[in-house]
Amino acid sequence: MSQPRTQDGGTGTGTGIGTGTGIAADSGQTWDLRLYVTGQSPNCVRAIENLRLTCEEHMPGRYRIEVVDLLENPRLAADDQILAVPTVVRRLPSPIRKIVGDLSDTERLLVGLQVRPPARAAT
Repeated sequence: MSQPRTQDGGTGTGTGIGTGTGIAADSGQTWDLRLYVTGQSPNCVRAIENLRLTCEEHMPGRYRIEVVDLLENPRLAADDQILAVPTVVRRLPSPIRKIVGDLSDTERLLVGLQVRPPARAAT
């Protein structure tokens, strides 16, 4: 049985993105993310690439991505109560957050991970 794959963000510095309810990417926090996928389906491949690119752009050197293929490790889905794939789980910093989909909407991903606060509606 194979182990989950990990992509390490290295040791670069953050970008200063994030204020208000978001956790600043340059706050010294390391983002521990687990991405659940099922094989090499198109949505899962897109999610891996979209997550990697977003992390590298908005929190370089401050992230760790663990890719869990549920075809190889189905028991791991129970740990985070995964019902759909692809799903990314932000394990650190707390609290745990989950986002389902191919992660192609960068703004939604950043807000969901609390890297940046939600945009305020114009009044």
